[in-house]
Amino acid sequence: MIHYFRFAFIALLISSSVSAQGLLQKNNEVFTRQDSLRGSITKERAWWDVKYYHLNIKVNPSDSTITGSNTIRYQVLDAYNRMQIDLQNPMKIDKVIQDGKELKYKREGNAFFIELLAPQIKGAIKELTVFSSGQPKVAVNPPWDGGITWKKDHNGKPFIASSCQGLGASVWWPNKDHMYDEVENMLISVNVPGDLTNVSNGRLQSVKKLKDGTRTFNWYVANPINNYGVNINIGDYVSFSEKYAGEKGNLDCSYYVLRDNLSKAKKQFTEVPRMLKALEHWFGPYPFYEDSYKLVEAPYLGMEHQSSVTYGNDFKNGYKGRDLSGTGWGLKFDFIIIHESGHEWFANNITYKDIADMWIHESFTNYSESLFVEYYYGKEAGFDYVKGVRKSILNDKPIIGHYDVNSEGSGDMYYKGANMLHTLRQIVNNDEKWRTILRGLNSTFYHQTVTTKQIEEYLSTNVGLNLSTFFNQYLRDTRIPTLEYYFKDNSLTFRWTNCVANFNMPIKVTLNGTEKWLKPEKNWKQEAVTSENKELKIDTNFYIANINITD
Repeated sequence: MIHYFRFAFIALLISSSVSAQGLLQKNNEVFTRQDSLRGSITKERAWWDVKYYHLNIKVNPSDSTITGSNTIRYQVLDAYNRMQIDLQNPMKIDKVIQDGKELKYKREGNAFFIELLAPQIKGAIKELTVFSSGQPKVAVNPPWDGGITWKKDHNGKPFIASSCQGLGASVWWPNKDHMYDEVENMLISVNVPGDLTNVSNGRLQSVKKLKDGTRTFNWYVANPINNYGVNINIGDYVSFSEKYAGEKGNLDCSYYVLRDNLSKAKKQFTEVPRMLKALEHWFGPYPFYEDSYKLVEAPYLGMEHQSSVTYGNDFKNGYKGRDLSGTGWGLKFDFIIIHESGHEWFANNITYKDIADMWIHESFTNYSESLFVEYYYGKEAGFDYVKGVRKSILNDKPIIGHYDVNSEGSGDMYYKGANMLHTLRQIVNNDEKWRTILRGLNSTFYHQTVTTKQIEEYLSTNVGLNLSTFFNQYLRDTRIPTLEYYFKDNSLTFRWTNCVANFNMPIKVTLNGTEKWLKPEKNWKQEAVTSENKELKIDTNFYIANINITD
């Protein structure tokens, strides 16, 4: 997901000098029981593991309603008879059926607690069907403030789409709305007016025409999928397709756009094979060959819906024609195609368990933009791009949010997170090893939900360094680590300041024309200098500040 311009105005309001703030900085956010019900693994969630959904809905453009059901197949992990299903106001659950019997339930805000009658025996596979209806929340500023977008195209036909990261998939359909438990596969059946097409995740299995003139599109998802990745896209679509010869064989690529935009799409979407070639190089095989790759025009900017990536970048390079890096390199590619598709590896393949760890999605995906630039235009171009986005770093609050209350951290997870990874690459100091580490992430955590701790431990192990203070500095603190130094007589004296306890990141410098590594700590250290000309150049690929305090 992209959050860039969401923070542009905020940046104007923040002083350029951010006061020093400690590790695990606290703020004044207040959380409610509803936040806990949404963001924590409650007792009513923990006892069952979701295996399969059949989402079967009718979308009514005339009155902006969604009606239908979700059949939930699950495995009992521990015997219990109370189940939490989530569905947000103003949507409502009409009834719940298990084994032919209607079940009682109690609503508490956006959470429904269902009382199960049948014995829930550990290890058993069970099903129930939840029927729902209503007018879901209208997206105010999608994809950031999401819900359902109800628009019309230039020909007056409905143009409808979902977007709900953070807000939650329960804004439009009933489910177990917590990221830790991904459904293993699902069928998405969407009934729409007969002159419209619905595009969802996975592969199209069938289109059934009903007697009332409507059509139901059945899409099957063979791979695990996170809730917010499930989507509907409804419009007067036309399509074209191609096969990409990738690392796992031929990948089916399909493109759905509004009828009037076909010629523009055929030109602009040639970016997709270029994206796949570059990102498979860096991250490993596209993670969803079984479900194909689709790029679908949407009535908003775009979103990383798994195997059904949505696109609204006006068929332009850059971010709607703008270069976010200010270097010129950002106009060499279509930002939405590269960024949102990059999420297929980091968000859809590797998915956070808690939105507090959203940096796992956004830092790696933001960094993928510079890797794309590097693949096609060279290492220095890629480096210039990632350094160019630093101008938008706010250092307003920690990148990691609050756990168990559905709270994401700072938008710095994008630009600062990318530069954190770029800095880590400099520490690795071996491009092939770095590429192996990135590919290894996607194979080690293939189709898994993860925590920050798991990612930190993987990187520390494979880099071969204890990176705990490195991540504490960049993920949990707002300060920019600062290298203080001075020359005196025949020595260079240096240390880290403005940093967390025990911060000891090595840094590459050029000292009097000779490249070398310094290993600063919080206490002063010295390096002998034999030349009379005392000059220190710090590698700008490290995201740090520096101060020469020589008198």
